[in-house]
Amino acid sequence: MNETTYVTPARRLRIAWLGPSPREDSGVPGVAADLLDGLGGLGHHIDCFFPMSPREVPARLRDRQELTFTWADTKWQWDRWYSRNSLTAFVTGLWSRGLGFRRLRTAVAEAHARKPYDIIYQFSNIETLAIPRTLARSVPLVIHPEAHAAGELRWFIAERQLGRRCHSFYQLAITGTIFVARAAIQRLSIKRASVLICISGVFRDHLVRDYRFPHKATVVIPNPVRLERFNQPRTEIGSPPIVLVLGRISLRKGIDQVVALSHLLRERGTVVQLRIVGSKSLWSDYRPLLRDIDPTNTTYVGQVAADAVPSELCKADILIQASKYEPFALTVGEALAAGVPVIATNEVGAVAGATGPWLVETAVGDVEGLADAVETMVERLRNEPEHVRRSAREHAERTFSPKHVCQLISDRLEQLVDQNHVGTNSPPLNQAYVRPVEIPHPSHPLQRSR
Repeated sequence: MNETTYVTPARRLRIAWLGPSPREDSGVPGVAADLLDGLGGLGHHIDCFFPMSPREVPARLRDRQELTFTWADTKWQWDRWYSRNSLTAFVTGLWSRGLGFRRLRTAVAEAHARKPYDIIYQFSNIETLAIPRTLARSVPLVIHPEAHAAGELRWFIAERQLGRRCHSFYQLAITGTIFVARAAIQRLSIKRASVLICISGVFRDHLVRDYRFPHKATVVIPNPVRLERFNQPRTEIGSPPIVLVLGRISLRKGIDQVVALSHLLRERGTVVQLRIVGSKSLWSDYRPLLRDIDPTNTTYVGQVAADAVPSELCKADILIQASKYEPFALTVGEALAAGVPVIATNEVGAVAGATGPWLVETAVGDVEGLADAVETMVERLRNEPEHVRRSAREHAERTFSPKHVCQLISDRLEQLVDQNHVGTNSPPLNQAYVRPVEIPHPSHPLQRSR
């Protein structure tokens, strides 16, 4: 595997990190863990502020002297009267997270007063509820979102007929209202960013168009994928070939196209086995659509644990990502890391602009195109299985290596800080770092650890 060597940064930045708690699994928490580990490995000192109750963080982060952790102890828990079903958990979880961010304002301001931050780094969310006004005027803000409410809202409206088949009227009404409100808040919040880190060019185009954010203040840097979680590619092809659909069974994921594809493949006589793996999201559940799959060539497995994802990919020959809106798609990056070629729509950010024998791109909503792509990829695997799989893995190594991604982010942060200090009377940034004394504020139930 091609390893990226860390380049020691000219400045060791002091960063206030706002975002979800990191975990050792797939999804956004896994990305957070990789980014914190990588940026800490480069020598940047990061105070992490999490809008939730305390929880265990990965050992590799606990062991990093460059990282400290502060939680807003919101007391929100699963399986309470307010979180016993998906919709109430979605609504109260958003409320709790917002409350947590507001509680963190004092902690961020106090830490900045002890030793000023160079950067405020908001990961995953666009809403900037935890940033004190005084810091917003003096410290550059970097926003690194994983999705945006305007994109979700667009497909919530476009798929309203599918939504009515799967949800009650009051569920749709509440979800739609939340997306409208969040899109309005995000449209205002995003204007405070000095730099917008976009996880794909496709996603950047949406953000620039929907929120009128200046293109020149954006940079495209993909999400990292922990390559060591995935075995080196196998060479054999299944009999029949397994075509994996991996991810949430929800809005804008193209589940209706996958159902139609199962029937079309049977009609064509294309011998493959579709394997659908995943569950609902908190606010969208399209699993009722799967009642219409063709049972002769398609199996719905349900949800699997995050640590079972590498095993699923090891058994797969092809991954399909039929999404209609997809800022990145970590499942695609993970598939490539496992040497699994991909069929994806032109809205999937992880492969936007890429080419290679490991990819067939289709238009959104084109079921015939999906069927053609399956037949094309099966033929490639039969002719050159080793080449197709190896090229997929090599693309993942070049593009999604955490060291490579964190180096790109570090370079952009240093550039931003340099630009911010040009022409000002601000003193030069300190190269030495003194760990701040942790003093909890009595009016805010915060918990801190190193």
